[in-house]
Amino acid sequence: MLKVYALATCDACRKAVKWLEARGAKFEVCAIRETPPSLPELQRMLAAQGGAIRKLCNTSGREYRELKLGERLPAMADADVLALLAGNGNLVKRPFLVGPKVALVGFDPDTWAAALGPK
Repeated sequence: MLKVYALATCDACRKAVKWLEARGAKFEVCAIRETPPSLPELQRMLAAQGGAIRKLCNTSGREYRELKLGERLPAMADADVLALLAGNGNLVKRPFLVGPKVALVGFDPDTWAAALGPK
């Protein structure tokens, strides 16, 4: 089953959930702040993003800026960044979709359709 980590007040998250519902997809929504993605899920997403750790980060978020991650990220080990993300859902880019055969971050209908296949 698909798992969508989302924030109820996030427009992209709401669009993604509506898009999945319109397709009749079976999925579970997890509150990203209260229950961030697990370390194994983050590792899968990192692999799906070709190792681009920055793509997993909510770079427009307040906490990202307060922690000066934009400056620190290039010098940080991936394991340290993943541990930080696993411990703070506010730092994770959303929506964050994981399933048995898919790992997507951010919502783009065309990309999601290509990854999830036809309705």
